[in-house]
Amino acid sequence: WVFVPVYVSSGIVTMPEYLGRRFGGERIRMYLSALSLMLSVFTKISTDLYSGALFVQVCLGWNLYLSTVLMLLVTALYTIAGGLAAVIYTDTLQTFVMIIGAVILTITAFNKIGGYTNLEQAYLAAVPSKIIPNTTCHLPRPDAMHLFRDATHGDLPWPGMTLGLTILATWYWCTDQVIVQRSLSAKNLSHAKGASIFASYLKMLPMVFIVLPGMISRALYPDSVGCVDPEECMRVCGAEVGCSNIAFPKLVIELMPSGLRGLMIAVMMAALMSSLTSIFNSSSTLFTMDIWKKHRRRASEKELLLVGRIVTVILVVISVIWIPILQSANSGQLYVYIQSVTSYLAPPVSSIFVLAVFWKRTNEAGAFWGLMVGLVVGVTRMVLEFAYPPPRCGVEDFAPSVLRSVHYLHFAIILCGLTMAVVMVISLLTPPPPPEQIQNLTWWSLNNPSEQDLPLQKVSTVRGIPLSPSHSFKGGMLVPSCLCMRGTFFVRDLSRSYVEQSAMKCLLTCRERERERERERERAGQHFVSCACNREMQSRLILCMLDLLRRLRSSEVQGPLLKPFYDSAVALALLQQQNLHWGLKETEQADPEGQLCSRMPSGPSGGGE
Repeated sequence: WVFVPVYVSSGIVTMPEYLGRRFGGERIRMYLSALSLMLSVFTKISTDLYSGALFVQVCLGWNLYLSTVLMLLVTALYTIAGGLAAVIYTDTLQTFVMIIGAVILTITAFNKIGGYTNLEQAYLAAVPSKIIPNTTCHLPRPDAMHLFRDATHGDLPWPGMTLGLTILATWYWCTDQVIVQRSLSAKNLSHAKGASIFASYLKMLPMVFIVLPGMISRALYPDSVGCVDPEECMRVCGAEVGCSNIAFPKLVIELMPSGLRGLMIAVMMAALMSSLTSIFNSSSTLFTMDIWKKHRRRASEKELLLVGRIVTVILVVISVIWIPILQSANSGQLYVYIQSVTSYLAPPVSSIFVLAVFWKRTNEAGAFWGLMVGLVVGVTRMVLEFAYPPPRCGVEDFAPSVLRSVHYLHFAIILCGLTMAVVMVISLLTPPPPPEQIQNLTWWSLNNPSEQDLPLQKVSTVRGIPLSPSHSFKGGMLVPSCLCMRGTFFVRDLSRSYVEQSAMKCLLTCRERERERERERERAGQHFVSCACNREMQSRLILCMLDLLRRLRSSEVQGPLLKPFYDSAVALALLQQQNLHWGLKETEQADPEGQLCSRMPSGPSGGGE
């Protein structure tokens, strides 16, 4: 409701692309692309692979890494074969399967424990039989049944839960490529809004279907799920630091009958492969569109597809290598590992996007140095975290006091505030971005905020040249405002006749302007001379036009407008390209040094532009 209208209006495909247009330059865009890929390895691919392989290991007794390879093969099969469409369709189907399976398991688990009241009593009394003397780490936390816990000594302190997790959620749901890519693929803006609301209701289900069954598992099987002795934990799950990660698969194996057990295994595999497919698709998109295409501007679609697949394989290999580190991090608690790493790297990104969308004064210098300061501080904390992992039960903690006293969710709040302060100070000390640069790229500079509920379908984006309706080009080129609205061509509803008429009228207007300018140049005896003055700009514009038209034709837009508009516009663009080639050849022969440019008249379509 807040971010997607800005993203749609800007015509972006990836999140780094939005920052690239909002601030200009390439360094922020490249940094965010690299950071997104790094987060994919540390917090997404490796954790999904590990949790899925752990589930298979507990349920089927297979080797952890053999299970990982199996998951990768199945996931890669339909991700590579089907692309984003296959990912979305399979995720939708798997969502219903996951909900049905989770409902069955939750009901079975509550019947076994005897209801919520018995769960509270049994959980607080769940102590493993083999403990370490003179320690309390085997005891469940006394505040385990409380949502808001102590602000300083709680394992999830309430300030961190309310503010810190909000910062992390803003990064994940509003700025992360995996989620935003789905919203941008919606049929229109109303569908994107409705899907977000529906997803928020589904997001409430994990409390009932994941958290409470996990607590039931600890209450029913304290010797395995709640083990604290390193040797015992190593025997149960292969990790000395604890076995809380096996709570859910342990419940499935022990409680579900054979048929439903197979269903739940399928449910868990579906959930994990659903996440993996989205991550694979978005990561390959990020690299090919924001990094590879910057160095290979004329790369073919086949080349981009191949590069995307190679990048996916490389990310997977790095993630598999990272699994042993993940297995022993944060006392073996996967949830804590994910949230802590995200708290060290994501808050600067959240703050930059919030300021970029809501504060027009934010400029490139402020955003870049804010990101750099946030990165240095966050990575420093993360390195210290891995250098001083939480000690095993009964072992003294030698970590610096800053690690022991500042919770990772509190650190996320501090890091976000620090980044915002740096961005605002530097932005105020440096020139503001020009109004035309932020048009349609902030909440306050959308073209027509009153029409944000109208269905908008982004067809394509003209790349390479900043366009606005005020621009005019020499040499008989198409006027950008005919095909573009500040860089992006939108079709509100192709079934409406007025849109067809408007588009065709726009095309005819462009062609008429072209003819009129040709006649003016002929009368002035200035045949094609202007081509030499701005041939690079015109060449780029032609390539952009052809790219726009190619994307328009290959899109899923339907309607009687498509074929006649595409055929006419392509013919016109190709003619312009041919005219430009002839004009350049003639001009270079007559004026190889480009001296005639100085004699071109200035004006709306004259020289000097």
